Amino acid sequence: MAEKESLLNTLLGLSMIVEARDPYTGGHLWRVSQFSKLLAQQAGLSQRDIALCEVGGFLHDLGKIGVSDSILNKPDRLTDPEYDIIKTHPAVGGRLLSNHPLANLAFDAVVGHHERPDGKGYPHGLAGEVIPEVARIVSIADAFDAMTSTRAYRKGMRMEKALGIISDETGRQFDAGLAKHFLTLSGTSELAHIVGHSEPGLPLFQCGCGAPLAIRSAQRDGDHVYCHCCGSESRLSKHGDERKLEMTGVKGDASVLAPDCDTDLIGAMVEEIAPHVL
Repeated sequence: MAEKESLLNTLLGLSMIVEARDPYTGGHLWRVSQFSKLLAQQAGLSQRDIALCEVGGFLHDLGKIGVSDSILNKPDRLTDPEYDIIKTHPAVGGRLLSNHPLANLAFDAVVGHHERPDGKGYPHGLAGEVIPEVARIVSIADAFDAMTSTRAYRKGMRMEKALGIISDETGRQFDAGLAKHFLTLSGTSELAHIVGHSEPGLPLFQCGCGAPLAIRSAQRDGDHVYCHCCGSESRLSKHGDERKLEMTGVKGDASVLAPDCDTDLIGAMVEEIAPHVL
């Protein structure tokens, strides 16, 4: 068990480092994992399957390690050839996982989260219930977070608008039964506690350049936070549960801007998930 927990910890950490290459996706993996968990619970899945959805949601973008920084960090909409490269990431993620001892925990989510019930998805153009259930769940969670998150070229949608799009695309882009379960979460506090957050109780801040800044629970009063988009440094002020950031005018160097992972967040996830899947 201890060896498998270590492997899971390393796998989640690698995925978070891959995510850190894109400065506009702060907290995306955590949010998708939590939306996936919520949807799996709402759909009445077993405790093991709920945990697998949480793992799959966190690892779903692992294959983006094969996408160049120039595309991941592009401030404008992608061209068709660039989008074709983005579309390779599920298959790349599958190849990365294929020989991993824990591949069975996330392979279906990693490879299948961009498949669609109408058969117009990728990489294999699967349709309907041929698409693994965990992939159909992560697909909804991933799309909802993409719509409600701010990018370089647009502000995030209000939750109500994003839920309306999911409703409109039911049966085409999104599994009908699972979309219905997700829509029942509308108006509840569960979604609001995840949207715009990077971990439990920690809302994203925004740098002056517009990129999101993720604060970690372990960071203390006076610690410095760096924007991985423009390199700007901010000082964290903590007063009880209240947190504020003040820009210092300093730019971080390579040592503080290198992609890393939140070991506390990942450790807590492994502790929660491991008893159900390992």
